[in-house]
Amino acid sequence: MKTKAEKLSYFRHPSSIVESDNIGTNTRVWAFAHILPNAIVGEDCNVCDHVFIENDVRIGNRVTIKSGVQLWDGVTLEDDVFIGANATFTNDNFPRSRQYPEKFLRTVVREGASIGANATILSALIIGKKAMVGAGAVVTHDVPPYAIVTGNPARIVGYVDSKQARHVAKLRLGREPSADLAPNDLKVHGVNLYKMPIITDLRGNLTVGELGKELPFVPQRYFVLFEVPSREVRGEHAHRALHQFFVCLKGDCSLVVDDGENRAELILNNPSIGVHVAPMVWGIQYKFSLDAMLLVLASDKYDPDDYIRDYEEFVRLFAKQNKR
Repeated sequence: MKTKAEKLSYFRHPSSIVESDNIGTNTRVWAFAHILPNAIVGEDCNVCDHVFIENDVRIGNRVTIKSGVQLWDGVTLEDDVFIGANATFTNDNFPRSRQYPEKFLRTVVREGASIGANATILSALIIGKKAMVGAGAVVTHDVPPYAIVTGNPARIVGYVDSKQARHVAKLRLGREPSADLAPNDLKVHGVNLYKMPIITDLRGNLTVGELGKELPFVPQRYFVLFEVPSREVRGEHAHRALHQFFVCLKGDCSLVVDDGENRAELILNNPSIGVHVAPMVWGIQYKFSLDAMLLVLASDKYDPDDYIRDYEEFVRLFAKQNKR
């Protein structure tokens, strides 16, 4: 502990208790906050009134922790995280009085993520980079990077802007799509839109795709997503070499595409629109209507080694690829 004669490099309110010597420059610790000896708090943080920070807690730089928050052993907050008032963290899935696990479960809130007031975060979860957890949400599973989650249990309801996704567009493909739809509408490299012909007569409707016209590759397999609970999320990965072609045959769903720099969200609600997604594009499908049927054509057989399931790895590979 610093003596009274020593000048602190951070602000400490007289009624706070700061037992740790690991408090960064320009951090502000306000009234009735209590920080235990082994906690680490970075630079330029704002620790508001009535915050309790236990020993095995790691806090990055420029973090804001609003009033009434308790950070228990095992919690890590990376740089630029925001924690709203009275948000609750846990570190033991089966707590009992005076019975302690050998090691508390670790929860990590990644860089730039925000957690709203009164949200509850269960143990051993990762809140992804720049994710947004809504006020009062109960988070029971990992939150992907840039996802917006709300509710109890928390579900993905959208995706936020990001540094990587400098251009964010939402394109609704309506019942009468424009004839001049083009890849430039999205500004996402490797994603092309195709207008699929629909033939209508008294016997019903028919849509078709021909190789070399609407189909940019020879499909080796297909799969159909249907009867997906409307709040469930599919995809959340990229492919190293696989091409995919999406057509929503019935109902509607949202397709998020991200090339590592630009992101777009397409609301697919018409079988006359096909979307070609090339390799090295991060894809997510969500917001399925109960009657949605999403057809996906693939350029090759299933290969688990072709998947990139970690977004940070995808961004690193994208950056490495574009340095060449």
